[in-house]
Amino acid sequence: MEANSNKNNHKSFKRRLNFSVGLSLVGFLIFLLGADPGLFSLDRNPLIGFVQTATFSTGLALLCLGGFISLKICQRSDRYQSLAQDIGIRLVATGYLVALISGMADIFGFGTQAWPDLPFFGPTQATGVAAGELIIAIGFLLYMPFFSNDKA
Repeated sequence: MEANSNKNNHKSFKRRLNFSVGLSLVGFLIFLLGADPGLFSLDRNPLIGFVQTATFSTGLALLCLGGFISLKICQRSDRYQSLAQDIGIRLVATGYLVALISGMADIFGFGTQAWPDLPFFGPTQATGVAAGELIIAIGFLLYMPFFSNDKA
């Protein structure tokens, strides 16, 4: 009975891990499509507008979700989540919001372009998105499960 349970747990672990890695890969491809559509021969305009910004924001969301699921799967079930991991996941969410709001600043009405003008992705917004991505990376580094001998 014990061997069958371990086999089912292993299958479930592999299935969840495959799903999360696949979700991360799809998110990365969607992020690339939004960030540089020329890689897929879909570049029609030299400016980065609303559709591209929404596309790479969606890809970044899927990438963050897949990364979170992957790291959550790697955490042992007999361990408590540490304070650093709690802070890390909150940093990932905060970084995504910083990137999303920075990227969509013109759409939300507080960017460099006023409403009658067409929104575009400028250098200030690019700096905000890069800062958000840096916060996401720091959050994932904090969320990584490091194992020790003692149970916390």
